[in-house]
Amino acid sequence: MGVDLRQSMRVGTYIARQKLAKRDKFPLIVELEPLFACNLECNGCGKIQYPTEILRKRLSVDQAVAAIEESGAPMVSIAGGEPLLHPEIEKMTEALLDRKRFVYLCTNAILLQRKLDRFQPHPAFAWVVHIDGLRERHDSSVSREGVFDKAVAAIKEAKARGFRVMTNTTFFNTDSPKTIREVLDFLNDELGVDKMMLSPGYAYEKAPDQVHFLAVDQSRKVFQEAFAGKRKHWRFNHSPLFLDFLEGKVEFECTPWGIPSYSVFGWQRPCYLLADGYTETYKELIETTDWSKYGRGRDPRCRNCMAHCGYEPSAVLATTGSVRESLRALVSSG
Repeated sequence: MGVDLRQSMRVGTYIARQKLAKRDKFPLIVELEPLFACNLECNGCGKIQYPTEILRKRLSVDQAVAAIEESGAPMVSIAGGEPLLHPEIEKMTEALLDRKRFVYLCTNAILLQRKLDRFQPHPAFAWVVHIDGLRERHDSSVSREGVFDKAVAAIKEAKARGFRVMTNTTFFNTDSPKTIREVLDFLNDELGVDKMMLSPGYAYEKAPDQVHFLAVDQSRKVFQEAFAGKRKHWRFNHSPLFLDFLEGKVEFECTPWGIPSYSVFGWQRPCYLLADGYTETYKELIETTDWSKYGRGRDPRCRNCMAHCGYEPSAVLATTGSVRESLRALVSSG
């Protein structure tokens, strides 16, 4: 059984259990940030702008595991900051895999080749390398020359060692249908990554660049043109309905509780991109957050957001509620 089918079945069973238990809010995947420190200063991220005392903080393995166990989420995305700077990141990853979680370890890949020996390939584990474009575009995005070449070399070595490798790409209003196609073709065909993820950039409040994020109408137009005749060719780690959403073919309400974020501050309210306070427990996050306040048409900060952390869960829940869409998703994952 392929990992995509295994994961789809596991997640589908998990969702069915939540519905049988009459839970209306539950996590599909937790965005785990064990540290905010990073070795890059990317234009679209502001994590390293925290004070030094915050950048020195680390979640322990026990803290990370306890948070995931409390939430019950079947999948974990370990992000940051740069997770490979965490001194116990391999132990954290192993502990989550031992607890039958699917783990995505996100990285800018600068340290990946050096740290590969600390990890072992696992059917429920994948590296997720951030690639924001081809060489010039990516190096400009991360404000350092040579990072694209290091990332490509690291992906090739990880693949050669038997690891599953995915990529995550954020697109801005400086991208065009042509540049989107070029980077996806390179990752899919030339580099041969297992799956690709993408998202329109969101104006994260701490990001140094507040100018080049996509508005909703811009996102729909650029993805309609980029995807024309190509979607079935690319290996996406997204539900077909989420890709439909990016093209403006369907509309969803945001599901911010679907991908909650846990960091050195605790559980972030309401999502990875907005910080309206923190709670100590997942239970408190779910029960004390006024979820009705968030989403397009409700909170002005959400006006131009089409990010996967809010809308991929909406698409997944719509998929599992439809036999037709469930079959469509299974076909696309193959």
